[in-house]
Order: sequence, then C-alpha cells, then structure tokens
Amino acid sequence: MGKITDALKKATEVRLERLDKIGRIKEREQMVIKKIGNSNVDPRIVTYFDPKAVITEQYKILRTNLLSMNKGKSPRIIVVTSSVHSEGKTVTTLNLAMAIAQSAQKLKVLLIDADLRRGRMAKYLGVNQKIGLTEVLKGEADVADVMFNIDVENLTFIASGTVPENPAELLDSEIMKNLLTTMRTKFDYVLIDTPPIVSVTDSGIVGSQVDGVLLVIQAGRTQRGIVKRATELLNQAHSKLLGHVLTNIEYHLPEYIYRYL
Repeated sequence: MGKITDALKKATEVRLERLDKIGRIKEREQMVIKKIGNSNVDPRIVTYFDPKAVITEQYKILRTNLLSMNKGKSPRIIVVTSSVHSEGKTVTTLNLAMAIAQSAQKLKVLLIDADLRRGRMAKYLGVNQKIGLTEVLKGEADVADVMFNIDVENLTFIASGTVPENPAELLDSEIMKNLLTTMRTKFDYVLIDTPPIVSVTDSGIVGSQVDGVLLVIQAGRTQRGIVKRATELLNQAHSKLLGHVLTNIEYHLPEYIYRYL
C-alpha cells in the first residue's frame, strides 16, 4: 500500500505542477496583450477610450447597418475611402473596426492600412510599426510578421509599411488578391483603409477585389460635384458602393436621448 500511496502522491504533484505551469503560461499571455496596449492612441479614436460616448453610439449605428445588410449576409471585406484627402477616412475606419470588435458576437476583425502613399494608421494607434503591407506585397515579409494588436480584444492590425515606388501595381498584384482570400478565412470582417479615390486609382483597384466600399464625406467641405466624381470612379472600377459616411457633423441631440446613453 505504501508504494501505491507514494505513486498516487507523485502523480498528484506532477498534475498540480502542470496545472500551475499552464496557469503561468495563460497569465503571461494575458500580460503580453496588456503590455501591447500601452500605446498612445489618438483621442479621436473615441471608441477606444469611451465605448458609451455619444459619438461611439454613431459608430455602433454604422456597425449595425453594415452587419444587417443583405439579410444577414453582410459584406465581410470592406474598403473605406474618401473623395479627397483629410475627410476623416482613417479615423472612421479605426473607430468602425473597434466598434465591430466590441460587438456582442465577439467578431474577429482585421484592419489593413492599404494607403501605401500616406498610411497613418500606426500613427493614430501610437505604435512604431515600420513594416507592413508594402513588405508583404514585395515579398520581403510574411503576413504573420506584420500583424500586431493593442489591448482591444479580437482586433488585429496591418500597417502600411514603407512607401513603395509602385503602390498601385502592388495593390493590383496576385499577392494582394491571395492575401485577401486568405484573410477572409481567418477573420469575420476585414476593413481596408485606402487613399482618396479622386487623387489616385488605388481605392478602385482594391475596391474591385472586395465586397463593397464605404465613401467618407466631410460635411461642409466636400463639394457635391467631387462626391459625384468619386462615385463615378468607383463605378468605373467595378466597385460596389455600400453607402456614405458623413463626418464633421455638429447637431443638437434632445435631452431625452442622453438619458439612454
């Protein structure tokens, strides 16, 4: 009996040691995620700082509209662009991506900065990510090497990387098409930030490869004729326009609405 007791005791000690080791590993994984989150996120990414803010609720409405399109078969890979520069497309893309990742469904979201000319996603996130999509498309890095996250559950990022000499050609490459095909199987939603459509052709190139395009328009700044031209360019590129997002709006919300926020 003594030998059996000793054997049981030893087996129990080994099991406890393994459980403790597993616990330490899980704890380290959680700590790593939190440490990555020590970034200087731009205050304009309001969904990161205050999920209950009035502005955040507007992004949640946009999220709901997207997720409920086509009777539940919503577009899963979406390009976000604008007519011209400085309309708020990158801030919109980041806020929308975080709103989707924060949904009750725990959806896995990938945000790709495909503005290879003036990509600013990493700057808005406050991270120093020097390699990204450019390096993947040039064959200089694997996609696993350029993915990163901050302390937002289910949300992964790919920065733009260095500025290449031929951004349009890289975005129109087979590597880009294969990347999107692969990411469709890995994530529930993929959002792609692209340059303004009137300025360069990049948005139309990527837009033709995805499920749809959101066009960001800044209220009080973007002229109707420019928006019309942007829509024409997207149509010519065989991109499906899902809708418009109006930014820089100032309006009064009745007091009774605030009671529910």
